Amino acid sequence: MRDVIAIGSVTQDSFFDASGLDLEKFSGTPSGQAFRLPLGDKLEIKSVYTTVGGNSANASVTFARQGLKTACVGRIGRDVGGDLIVRRLKEEKVSTDAISIDRKLGTASSVLLVKNGERTILNYHGASNDFGVTDIDFTDLQAKWWYLSLSGRSEMAYDAFVEHAARQGIALAFNPSGYQLTHARMKILRSLKKISFLTVNEEEAAILTGIPFRREREVFKKLDDLTSPGILAVTNGKGGVTVSDGRYVYRAGTFKEKKLVDRTGAGDAFGSAFVASLARSGVLLKNLHRTTPAQIKEAIRVASANATSVVEHLGATEGTLKKSEINKPRFRNLKVKIEKLN
Repeated sequence: MRDVIAIGSVTQDSFFDASGLDLEKFSGTPSGQAFRLPLGDKLEIKSVYTTVGGNSANASVTFARQGLKTACVGRIGRDVGGDLIVRRLKEEKVSTDAISIDRKLGTASSVLLVKNGERTILNYHGASNDFGVTDIDFTDLQAKWWYLSLSGRSEMAYDAFVEHAARQGIALAFNPSGYQLTHARMKILRSLKKISFLTVNEEEAAILTGIPFRREREVFKKLDDLTSPGILAVTNGKGGVTVSDGRYVYRAGTFKEKKLVDRTGAGDAFGSAFVASLARSGVLLKNLHRTTPAQIKEAIRVASANATSVVEHLGATEGTLKKSEINKPRFRNLKVKIEKLN
């Protein structure tokens, strides 16, 4: 039996160093800026780096590097991008036996224009969008934990995954995509009792609950009621994370970055490393309700360390920490405040 199986999107990511491209003010984006790309012209890019990406691939690399027996589940095309993904995951000792091949659609691909640590992403969802239960032989997916993050039309398989995990006693970690939050919000809310670990950012928590995050206590109260006895993590980028296990609230900042290179994959790095820490400490579905504050604090430290390392590298997996690297001096101590949940 495997320790963890990551289920969801797999993509080929190409990072273009866009430091030489001009930015201009643009009120239509959260940053207030946009790239200026003249139509019909050629622009010089300093470098290009191609690697694997997608929630499932990113998470599976974390699990494997943390010493867990791991498989990646997703859908690729019959093309160079698909070959690259399979080859790279095998190098990481991730099983790819359950990755299915689409004979019509190409492998999902992203072009990321990176400048000053931020990026603009051009997405082609391709085969990943059509991934579903018809691609799955559930008898091949026995594991202690599943890490689930579905995108596009593949979210229609969500109920089948949730129900199978519950029947088989598999602890289910869930990181909803933006598409799923907006198109299947009520379905998610109805299923949260069967989720062992839910990880979202503040904006996603607000969308899911329908409550502005400035009313943080109300957001956590609603999600705690819906996820009990599960564990909830709400991240805030540089602001750190707030975690609730239904009994206590844990608040932590972040480790200091050496240099911000690229934020791609930070969420996957945090969520998957949190699960990896729980799994390595023996937390399963049957004893989830007995998870200790010490186990939660350690999971926060490991997850924060992994996310910090990932944003210091180009690509969503290049900075993923190995088990031996988690206890580097710079990652040994992270202050975590614990409050009794009212």
